[in-house]
Amino acid sequence: MSPPTVVFDGVSKYFRTQKGRRWVLYKASFALRRGQNIGILGQNGAGKSTLLRMICGMEPPSSGEIRRFAPISWPLGLGGSAQGSLTGAENAKFVARIYGAPVEEVVEFVRDFSELGPAIDVPVRTYSAGMRARLTFGMSMALKFRCYLIDELTAVGDQNFRKKCIDTFAERREDSDVIIVSHQPATIRAYAESVIVLNQGEFHFFADIDEGFYYYNQLR
Repeated sequence: MSPPTVVFDGVSKYFRTQKGRRWVLYKASFALRRGQNIGILGQNGAGKSTLLRMICGMEPPSSGEIRRFAPISWPLGLGGSAQGSLTGAENAKFVARIYGAPVEEVVEFVRDFSELGPAIDVPVRTYSAGMRARLTFGMSMALKFRCYLIDELTAVGDQNFRKKCIDTFAERREDSDVIIVSHQPATIRAYAESVIVLNQGEFHFFADIDEGFYYYNQLR
């Protein structure tokens, strides 16, 4: 059995609503292991994006313990991955220091990869959605993660830039795993070989992706 990337031990997560607690997970214990590329399925509001944020440490559990044993990316696709008051270059420096990576190397990679030009040195709050996506994707590719988290993978930029993103991500995937949330079955099948289905606080893992899709489709 391969070593774990992240382990959930008796983890519960809920949000308070006017109708009471809305559960994302209820006393869930499981391990996500190296060599697994996993898709996350669930109906709207099931907590798919919340689970990604919990895996990487952006969102704490309500109870239980989460242990990480490998470098895990922040969720690509989340607009909040960059601090608006900092410039693009300052954001790159910040994440390099957080993850213990060579600062100048990361900044130069992001500067070249993002193709933002002079905008790399102005505050991110002035960026368009496309510019912010270029920056955050560039930062994630500048760092070597053992596991990449993807929240609704979307293409940004022109055809040449999209090809560069696809090619660079393919290189990273040679040595890394992917955990991806998507509403597109074709995208899940392209990146994953197994699936997790979230349903009313319950966690269901399927090593066979077809079995996972069959179970998920019965919930709809």
